Amino acid sequence: MNTLPKLVDVQRLPKSGGKPRQLIVLVHGYGADGADLIGLADVFADFLPEAQFVAPNGPEPCVQNPSGRQWFPLIDRTPSVMLAGARRAAAVLNGYLEETLKNLDFDSTRLALVGFSQGTMTSLHLAPRRQPAIAALVGFSGAMVGPELLEKEIVVRPPVCLIHGQADPVVSHDSLQIAANSLTTQHVPTETHSLPGLGHGIDHRGIDRAGAFLRKHLVH
Repeated sequence: MNTLPKLVDVQRLPKSGGKPRQLIVLVHGYGADGADLIGLADVFADFLPEAQFVAPNGPEPCVQNPSGRQWFPLIDRTPSVMLAGARRAAAVLNGYLEETLKNLDFDSTRLALVGFSQGTMTSLHLAPRRQPAIAALVGFSGAMVGPELLEKEIVVRPPVCLIHGQADPVVSHDSLQIAANSLTTQHVPTETHSLPGLGHGIDHRGIDRAGAFLRKHLVH
């Protein structure tokens, strides 16, 4: 039996000081870890003061940066290898989501994913294939693995917000439109933000757009 690894995380409790009403899972990029992304909780908390934020570490040490973590290897970018990696990473992340939701006694309507780079790849693979649907997905500076497969594999359509810098030297800016086209063709509510001058990162423009999107879909 192939048991999925359990993920270690870092957390931020709600800014309100009360019980959490929403859960936002921050999914880091290649070679980083949960601690690298948990700082986003401090800025998103202004939009969602009753949200609990968690940032899990990827399941494997990063091949190219052993002090960091990865969701799946990127040394071999053959499409079949990338797809196998994304599938396993999505399964691992989903196991973590199920456990975290159970611990909070939440259903998926209170859950949003926020990914960066490889975290976006993993989250984009999981969200349309996971039942029940999550409330929302934000993807920064990422791409969709196997976009041609979505038509056959999609089972739910949570709203998606994709944000990408036009000057990204790591993940091509073209990835934004490729992913958006695949999603919208399958009637997934999708908004995109192409940010001039931004490289492979997150800036205040992206934070503002993502925060407003999350608040729209999580606060009722």
